[in-house]
Amino acid sequence: MDLKRQPIGIFDSGVGGLTVAHAIKQLMPGESIVYFGDTAHLPYGDKSAELICQYSEKIVEFLLGQNAKMILIACNSASASAYDYLQKKFGKDTIILDVISPVIEYVSSRNFKKIGVIGTKRTIASGVYEKMIALKSPETKVVSLATPLFVPMIEEGFIFDDISNQIIRAYLSNQLFEGIEALILGCTHYPIIRNQISKFFDFRVEIIDSSRVVSSVVRDILQKNNIQNDSRLVNDRFLVSDYTEYFRKIARLFFEKEINLEKTDIWS
Repeated sequence: MDLKRQPIGIFDSGVGGLTVAHAIKQLMPGESIVYFGDTAHLPYGDKSAELICQYSEKIVEFLLGQNAKMILIACNSASASAYDYLQKKFGKDTIILDVISPVIEYVSSRNFKKIGVIGTKRTIASGVYEKMIALKSPETKVVSLATPLFVPMIEEGFIFDDISNQIIRAYLSNQLFEGIEALILGCTHYPIIRNQISKFFDFRVEIIDSSRVVSSVVRDILQKNNIQNDSRLVNDRFLVSDYTEYFRKIARLFFEKEINLEKTDIWS
């Protein structure tokens, strides 16, 4: 099979990673993707690092079995807990990319004095953003806050209303964020409320959306390795480990159009 025409393998703990998949499709409509959402085990944000590594390893093996030409970990919790493990296990045989490293590279190029990070409990507890930014941009002060209510709020459809605005205000009015120049959205659900967050800060704070940053890096990697799809033969597949009508509805929200979710049990 022509490597260029093989799909990009993307996975997340659920359907939130579809924000990244959508950004990739917008930037590179000629690329095929095979997406796997581990909806049977979500959320990863409250799972142990060991368990996340186990789930992630199995998913990567599955995606490689679907002829994925590269693997994108479209989940901040899995990126924080499993990227190094997956890189050691599969990195010699395929390209592995997480959603954190590209953001760190972007931040290090901007000379921010103070930035904030919001994400799941697992991502924030890992301290991965603070550690990596300290190495790349030691002059930048990083403050972080777990915002666990954002995910269920978004998935329940509380967007652009009084409830979501109150929750956003409750978290982001924290004194930690006083004087920040940028805010990293450390969860692939959060781009859905990007504009509300920007409005909260009166559009004076740069909101760093990993889906946009990562999609550009994916394009650069494909071009560098001469494996960007140059044909019009596109075949996208969206797989989930558990299926409900609820998942279909929120998948449409994240991908911004109706998509067909296939239930695929890789665990038995």
